[in-house]
Amino acid sequence: MSDTYVLVHGAWHTGAELEATAAHLREAGHTVHCPTLAGNRPGDDRARTGLDDAIGSLVAFLDAHDLREVRLVGHSYGGMVISGAAERAAQRIRRLVYVNAFVPLPGECLNDLVPPHYVALFDAVAQAQDNAVVLPFEIWREAFINDADLALARSSYAQLNPHPYRTFTDPIRLQRPLAELPVGKSYLNCRQDTAMPHGLPWHPRLSERLGLFRLVECDGSHEMWFSQPGALADAILRAGRD
Repeated sequence: MSDTYVLVHGAWHTGAELEATAAHLREAGHTVHCPTLAGNRPGDDRARTGLDDAIGSLVAFLDAHDLREVRLVGHSYGGMVISGAAERAAQRIRRLVYVNAFVPLPGECLNDLVPPHYVALFDAVAQAQDNAVVLPFEIWREAFINDADLALARSSYAQLNPHPYRTFTDPIRLQRPLAELPVGKSYLNCRQDTAMPHGLPWHPRLSERLGLFRLVECDGSHEMWFSQPGALADAILRAGRD
């Protein structure tokens, strides 16, 4: 049976970086879309784009393509975006899949969910770069893509783009906690992901906010989109199936 997946990228990414994983899902017979959110497109105003803009761009994509029964997959920052879209496009969504992604409560922003040293780093970078943030290579290499060799770490880092900081500081507008939404939910936990320190983990700290959810785990880093796209696709299929 063919299902429809929409893969929603994290910070510093575009949909293009998710295409290697999408190809494996398509080979398995599924329809897959990889939109790029507002704020990460060429020419977007990084200084002014906020979280509502990013969420609105995803909802507009679902509407424009008249997508229904969607498995909406959000990675990292993408969890903030699919959480907002879950209310605004509820009639189009079959299941939410969080891939080591943020699960906010009403009124929280992304910076509420990360360690203080990240907030301090992002504040300083944004102040120096017109409210856009970039990730230092050392953090990317050691914490985000620790299952890759140095060459892949460098080539993947070169594909990243500055990210609008307002999407990290804007509080999300949700009418109720995600646990109360009557939609299927899954959390995919990549076990070697240290983008969040294991003392402040993705799972179960954030996953349990989903209420009733399916847990799927696999071995890999935060950036399996680059390092292990096939294994990540297999895990997404386990997370997304009925």
